[in-house]
Amino acid sequence: MNALTISKLANEGNVGVETVRYYQRRGLLNEPSRNAGIRRYGDEDVRRLRFIRAAQAAGFTLEEINVLLNLDTIDDRRQVREMAEARIAILDAKIAEMQAARAALSRLATECKRSKAQACPIITAFEL
Repeated sequence: MNALTISKLANEGNVGVETVRYYQRRGLLNEPSRNAGIRRYGDEDVRRLRFIRAAQAAGFTLEEINVLLNLDTIDDRRQVREMAEARIAILDAKIAEMQAARAALSRLATECKRSKAQACPIITAFEL
């Protein structure tokens, strides 16, 4: 059923109209032909838009999402799985980096609380 206007499609995908247009320019979403001057979108467009947003939330780039969408049409599960595993490795590295940064900042906050006579260790740690 092609009943949604671009604004309703955007609303269904929890994005703005300009985001839908951007995805269309990037080739991620189809741009339906006009019927009585208005483009109408259907359930498949909503599904695809939601897929794009979910894949972005998982950390995939728009280029990678385009590859995933193309792989879906040929059902290449091996390559999709490899892409997911590569994304997991990147996320694991970012998590480790964030945990190290948290630990360092926590240590500095504790030192700042303890030492009243010296300059704040947080400020001195960030000085050039």
